[in-house]
Amino acid sequence: MGFPGTWMTTSESMVYRVVPKCACSTIGQILYYSDHGHFFDGDIHDATEGLHKWAQEDSQGPIDRVVRARRAPAFTCVRNPYSRILSSFFDKICGIQRNGNRYRGKLVPMLVQKYGIDVGGADGSAEFDQIASFRRFLLFARDTIRWRKPMEPDIHWSAMSGHISTFILGGGRYDRIFFTERFDEGMQAVLDAAAPPHRVDLAAIPRFNESASHGPKRAHPVEAYFDDLAMHLMHEIYRRDFELFRYDFANPANRMPLGEIDLDEVHAKLGD
Repeated sequence: MGFPGTWMTTSESMVYRVVPKCACSTIGQILYYSDHGHFFDGDIHDATEGLHKWAQEDSQGPIDRVVRARRAPAFTCVRNPYSRILSSFFDKICGIQRNGNRYRGKLVPMLVQKYGIDVGGADGSAEFDQIASFRRFLLFARDTIRWRKPMEPDIHWSAMSGHISTFILGGGRYDRIFFTERFDEGMQAVLDAAAPPHRVDLAAIPRFNESASHGPKRAHPVEAYFDDLAMHLMHEIYRRDFELFRYDFANPANRMPLGEIDLDEVHAKLGD
């Protein structure tokens, strides 16, 4: 199985399991900076050197060796499921991607036709009912995750626990899982344990939100998008995320976790 979705510094100081829509661009740039003393010029997801990535064949040996020997702190980052799915909707469904096209080509036209979703016209600039469209998208996301129809679930809205489990099932163990909502605290603990070649001042690090300009601005507070039916769908597809990572299912307005993550519980429940 290996360690898909795993990145590692070239100095082998830190190992990171990427979870989409959970500050992965910022974390990737921090890893790059910690080795080289400067940021990657562009979207870190496009970097093909200066950072080990499991998707690059020549990186797999070093990652496998370090992870199995537990020679470097391994970590990942999670986010409130309500905020994460909204971010996926506005970025991937409503937004025009950095290549100038809609995400995944025919995906959005299919959603418009089969689920009645409105995305603000051809260029996403027209006003539309964000709440109604999001709730229809959530039904589609549930269909992909529950029945894998009309397509396989996309990495940007598949459950965080699914991403995180692959690292455990491959033979890895996390030293830390922290919250995007407490980013500086969690990332600093990782850096302290790693002691990378270049010091990283988190207070001075920009947030590399590569999707910030892709889609329309969210017009309402998070909780406005989730009526009883939407919350039922969220529970159906993200129950394990809410439970393992201690987020508040009952109150979409509360973005903060209710408690600390139990790493032993995560490894036990996701390692089956």
